[in-house]
Amino acid sequence: QVQLVESGGGLVQAGGSLRLSCAASVRTFNTYAMAWFRQAPGNKREFVAGLSLDDSFWYYGDSVAGRFTISRDNIKNTVYLQMNNLNPEDTAVYYCAADLPKPGTLVTTGEHEYDYWGQGTQVTVSS
Repeated sequence: QVQLVESGGGLVQAGGSLRLSCAASVRTFNTYAMAWFRQAPGNKREFVAGLSLDDSFWYYGDSVAGRFTISRDNIKNTVYLQMNNLNPEDTAVYYCAADLPKPGTLVTTGEHEYDYWGQGTQVTVSS
């Protein structure tokens, strides 16, 4: 069982930055691919960014590419999401997710592939 706890959300003005953290309570953290998703009110959950288990491959959703950066620390069992140049359309609940990848798969964008989820952290961007 993997428990994920997000932190770092809050209220920020447009153009500002936030860094989200997700701490995983599992000894084998380096066997999981990690990702961030988000869900705004009335919208489906959206893939934001994903990172392979060995930090060698990453992938971003089109709406955040060039502004957000995903990273991980396999010593601290933590994955991060650095969010820059935020805009009101980034307002959502952000979720951390963990996946034991299938052979030959580095990162997947489908939420149904992820086995474990955090409780979410709210990010609100004011205009």
